[in-house]
Amino acid sequence: MISDCIDATRFKVCHEKVVADLLASRNASHHWEGYLSSSALSTATAVTALTLINDDQKNKSTNTKAFQEKGIQWLTDHVNDDGGWGDTTLSLSNISTTALVWAAFGAVEGATETHHELMSKTESWLREKAGSLSVESLSKAIIHRYGKDKTFSIPILTMCALSGRFGTGRAAWKTVLALPFELAACPPKWYAAMRLPVVSYALPALIAIGQVRHYWRPTRNPITRLLRYLTKKPTLRRLLNIQPSSGGFLEATPLTSFVVMSLAGCKLSTHPVAQAGVEFLKTSMRPDGSWPIDTNLATWVTTLSVQSLGTRGLNGITAEERNSIQSWLANQQYKDTHPFTQAKPGGWSWTDLPGGVPDADDTPGALLALHSLTEDPSSVKNQALMGIQWLLDLQNSDGGIPTFCKGWGKLPFDRSSSDLTAHCLRAWSLWYPHMSQQTQKAIDKAIRRAVFFLESNQFENGYWLPLWFGNQHAANDENPIYGTSKVLEGFLSLESPHDQKVSHMLEKGLKWLLEQQNPDGGWGGIFNTASTNEETALCISVIAQMLKKQKFDNPRTTTKCEEALSRGLKWLLPRIENDAYQMVSPIGFYFAKLWYFEAMYPLVFVAGALNQVDQLLQKENLEPES
Repeated sequence: MISDCIDATRFKVCHEKVVADLLASRNASHHWEGYLSSSALSTATAVTALTLINDDQKNKSTNTKAFQEKGIQWLTDHVNDDGGWGDTTLSLSNISTTALVWAAFGAVEGATETHHELMSKTESWLREKAGSLSVESLSKAIIHRYGKDKTFSIPILTMCALSGRFGTGRAAWKTVLALPFELAACPPKWYAAMRLPVVSYALPALIAIGQVRHYWRPTRNPITRLLRYLTKKPTLRRLLNIQPSSGGFLEATPLTSFVVMSLAGCKLSTHPVAQAGVEFLKTSMRPDGSWPIDTNLATWVTTLSVQSLGTRGLNGITAEERNSIQSWLANQQYKDTHPFTQAKPGGWSWTDLPGGVPDADDTPGALLALHSLTEDPSSVKNQALMGIQWLLDLQNSDGGIPTFCKGWGKLPFDRSSSDLTAHCLRAWSLWYPHMSQQTQKAIDKAIRRAVFFLESNQFENGYWLPLWFGNQHAANDENPIYGTSKVLEGFLSLESPHDQKVSHMLEKGLKWLLEQQNPDGGWGGIFNTASTNEETALCISVIAQMLKKQKFDNPRTTTKCEEALSRGLKWLLPRIENDAYQMVSPIGFYFAKLWYFEAMYPLVFVAGALNQVDQLLQKENLEPES
């Protein structure tokens, strides 16, 4: 029994401390907003966009010099020792961000000369990674990083061309692939069938970058050139129609910056989209001169926090505060068709801001949180039904769940993913008893298909790879610890986890997870990578759930789980006591290998782990001795 392996009093003190810290991190409206890492990538793109807008002769009224100077200074202060930049202040240098920062220094007048020594070191780093500073070498290295997905490689090359780093005139654009922006003039319902070269959420970049590339290097094909000329205004109208009131596409600095700089690059800096984007970028800059990757993940961190607190934690707040969180969360559900992705009503996005887009990670998260917040689930049954149906309608033909849009193809975030599919399993299972018989039949079918998808995506060694989270110290920047823990958690939510197929996957996944525990007792992205608060907490949480819900045929498996859980807690509890448990790691992917970290993640994940261990201890204390 795990209660024999830990000091109950010590555990209780640590648990109470984490719960208190988590509750204290709420805002004045009683929910959580979080704090995203400052980003060299975001800062570089914002600086370049504001510089190009400022330099456009049609737009003399816009003065962004102060923003440029503060951004360049922040980048200068946060270069890595090797002369490169990673996406966050804790990230390893990568060629994408380093090339973007290099481009930003090239765009801002006098920046390269003022920081000559720094740029010399940066160029040495780029030469080492790409082979040379030639346009061809840099372009090849950047394209190689992303493979077939052009969502991010083309914007990076576009910024290098706009900043003058690739030369001048038509020649600067020879490695920047043309984007078929004319397709954006088609009805949105056609997009999935057209197999666009970028993912569903990147439509603003497709339009703006496609237009600037066409401006500087139009195709020689007369028919295509005419078509692009004729669709220029209609696609700009589409761009205006999908821009949120905040001016920030997806509330994301990089995407908005790429749109703004592209419009400025084709002499459209006075266009309403560009002007609204500029205001968003100005508003988004932090006092230190940096920009985050996104404005906030308020909805996401609130749903995670609610789930992590558990019943005991939620009992620590007043009924009024609990109702306030519930009402706020319920109001974040989309009640109309989304103008950007054409998503039907019923989903939730990651933020409470207008640039959010409903997705298949935040929607199940919201459904789970609403259930936890509500003493009587029937009071929010209609909202839950909308969310459940939204997820059912999103399921792909392979049985998996994509992020935003069904059937868009195989590019990241449009293809099915294991972590999102597992998250949906939890939401479907929890709300199943409250649904009509017809909806229950639909859920049963969806679960069978989802299980089949997860079975086909389990690797031979037993692990699953996630879509939305990575680890910079693991192979290919992947995070099988996150993916496996989330899939196991999804399976454990099923009414019959002892189904032979599911049980086999559970045991295989658990065996792999236990093998990844580091000698110090913690977990990283994979065995022998640095243990982190986030990954260790995720593993402790799922192992506690396995012990609580699973009756293993082999007693040795129970013993191994208890030993791993005890070692994990021995690593984690001292970090809680000395406040090191809130130290962050760059665990997150955003899109196309774009890193971030969120200050709330270690706090939320650790609270969730202790909640699961607490439930296990309660269960052991209630069970009679055999």
